[in-house]
Amino acid sequence: MQVYNPRIKITIALPLMMDNVSVITIFYLSGLSESMNNRYILFSLSLLCYCVILLVNITLIVTIILDKNLHEPMYILLCAFCMNGLYGSTGFFPKFLWDLLSPVHVMSYSGCFLQALVLYSFVCSDLSFLAVMAYDRYVAICRPLQYHSIMSKKNIMKLVCVAWFTTFCLTGINMILTSRLKLCSTYIARLFCVNWLIVALACFPAETMVNSIVAYITILIYVFHGIFIVWSYIYIIRTCVNSIENRAKFMQTCVPHLFSLITFLFAILFDIMNIRFDLKKLPQPFKNFIAIEFLVIPPLMNPLIYGFKLTKIRNRLCEIVTLKTS
Repeated sequence: MQVYNPRIKITIALPLMMDNVSVITIFYLSGLSESMNNRYILFSLSLLCYCVILLVNITLIVTIILDKNLHEPMYILLCAFCMNGLYGSTGFFPKFLWDLLSPVHVMSYSGCFLQALVLYSFVCSDLSFLAVMAYDRYVAICRPLQYHSIMSKKNIMKLVCVAWFTTFCLTGINMILTSRLKLCSTYIARLFCVNWLIVALACFPAETMVNSIVAYITILIYVFHGIFIVWSYIYIIRTCVNSIENRAKFMQTCVPHLFSLITFLFAILFDIMNIRFDLKKLPQPFKNFIAIEFLVIPPLMNPLIYGFKLTKIRNRLCEIVTLKTS
């Protein structure tokens, strides 16, 4: 006669489950599953896009570093902004290009976490730099007599370092909390690794509570960055209304910043809508474009907007081109 003992079943099942989650060493990226018929066209376009991103960002960075006349707060911030664009795009494009030519789209456990950290910190750093740039424009237009004392080179470097340090601390904490989770799946339905998708693979949802709390705190901090940017521009616009000189300064230096901000916000908004509403009816290539938009459009457009709009940089680039052609 056999006696059914549920405790025995539980003690047997748990070790097996723990063994299964402990052997995860790779992740499978499934975002390209429906796009491989045009892989060579996609590869060519992606490689061209990445090369253009490298070219325009490196050109702007080198121009600012080598020209002492551009060693001013606004241009130092722009240089850091472009460096961050290079950082984010390099965290995505090399692996994406490799996947386009590979029959199997996999990433190692550590590589996936590294990519998630890079892309997470890239987005947060971009918003931090946009906030610092908004503050720089606020001081330049609303408090011009105090500009050189408040926005000195030393203070600008401190703000840049604080922006990067804070970002890496927050994103690092999020990734460390994610690394402690036991995962029951290896499939990520994206072209790249994302922290929240890794958390969604956790075997025990109760363990992700701390991750959620820290993630919401991080989101709240960067929401305050956005509120600060809006507050800065309310004061800037108020100051510019009655001054022709300030209006000219606004059009020259604030419009590129606003373009960068709007581009960044729209790219992130589309990605959030894709996550929140799970747009299953849309074709996979379009969903892939929405997913990578924030990694392509801002790093590509920001140097072009600033390069054409800011007079000093445009003149300097024209001088370089003229010297090379003569």
